[in-house]
Amino acid sequence: MRARLVATMLAGAFLSLNAQAVDLLQVYREAQANDPQFTSARASLTAGQERSVQARAGLLPQVGLSGNVNRSYLDGSAGSAVGTVPLDRNFGSNGYTLSLSQPLFRLANWEAYQQGRLQVAASEAQFAQAQQDLIVRVAQAYFDVLVSQDALATIQAQKVAITEQLASAKRNFEVGTATITDTHEAQARYDLSVAQEFAATNDLQIKRTALQQIIGRAPDDLASLKPGLKLNAPEPAQADQWVASAEQQNFGVVGQQLALEIAQREVKRSRAGHYPTVDLVASRNRTNQSGTVTSAFGSNVNSTNVGVQVAIPLFSGFGTESRVRETIALEDKARSDLENTRRTAAQGARQAFLGVNSGLAQVRALEAAEVSSQSALESNRLGYQVGVRINIDVLNAQQQLFSTRRDLARARYDTIMNGLRLKAAAGVLKEEDLVQVNALLAAAP
Repeated sequence: MRARLVATMLAGAFLSLNAQAVDLLQVYREAQANDPQFTSARASLTAGQERSVQARAGLLPQVGLSGNVNRSYLDGSAGSAVGTVPLDRNFGSNGYTLSLSQPLFRLANWEAYQQGRLQVAASEAQFAQAQQDLIVRVAQAYFDVLVSQDALATIQAQKVAITEQLASAKRNFEVGTATITDTHEAQARYDLSVAQEFAATNDLQIKRTALQQIIGRAPDDLASLKPGLKLNAPEPAQADQWVASAEQQNFGVVGQQLALEIAQREVKRSRAGHYPTVDLVASRNRTNQSGTVTSAFGSNVNSTNVGVQVAIPLFSGFGTESRVRETIALEDKARSDLENTRRTAAQGARQAFLGVNSGLAQVRALEAAEVSSQSALESNRLGYQVGVRINIDVLNAQQQLFSTRRDLARARYDTIMNGLRLKAAAGVLKEEDLVQVNALLAAAP
């Protein structure tokens, strides 16, 4: 009877958390709208998409219009054969210039345009990485709360069981069928469970605060994993395929590949400082004057100019050569960063793959251990009732069962998280994967 009562309370502690609970997908939707890191990444994507437009401007015509209005006042006199002649008059002028310049050969501008296109692609890769990071961060924070909830529920259920054992030990001591040692042992376990309950409660608050930082508000109760769920092994089942995918498709690797191409284009752009530039130039000028200093007669002049302008750099104080050497060094740096990122992604894929398989084996072992621990507890209770076991044996069996259940839940969470990290390392993690994980949660009533 007691065993059933404790089991019912433990199950109730886990499942009652689902009342009015939100699931992982709902939390993820809130994070998409409220997580500052993700909204920052979205703004960076929007800004990065403008790089191509800005770079293309260097290949398109540049048109300008300028104008002027002037007024002159003349106050003076001039000598002549008949005497001094006053020169008191005013006159004005106005005009405009419409100019056009179309680059015909500017290698630096062409390389800048190619860089702009690559920078847009790099911004998209960074945003895709941010999307994957958000999935992993939300899932990790979500399961961290569930781990803390399970730990607290386990301690509370264990506390209830210890309370029963303490009361039983006191009754047996009063009637002379047990020693005071049983009472002291049970009291010590009870006091320890009280201290553990305070620590677990504090840890749960910390984990909920971490989730709140992502979604921007205090989280509701969270849906927990379905009891007795089965976790699947990763597909494909070979680690090499995951590693190969990570080395090619990981968004960090993709971003570094684009960074290397941008650096290579920057070297070409720097070398273009040695090359001539050729532009088609055209202008339309109009000037209106109502007079000049020497003449009281006005004039209207229109002029149109069309030509090709060539500029040949001869010497720039060794600045161009220095810039070329700098960009070559930065290209080497980008190549090394790419190799480091590729190796890091491959190692992350290997670790996650091993974590999933190890987690699955651990889950199976802990499921068997849970059954064995339950049997051991029932045997110790029966032995205590007939006098062949002492109270400490029952308490140890209880603690082993509760610890096994807690470790089993944690192993399931870790296995699920390693599965998400494996797909993120391989660059294939999508929202659909989070939907599949969400299906493992108990539906809210």
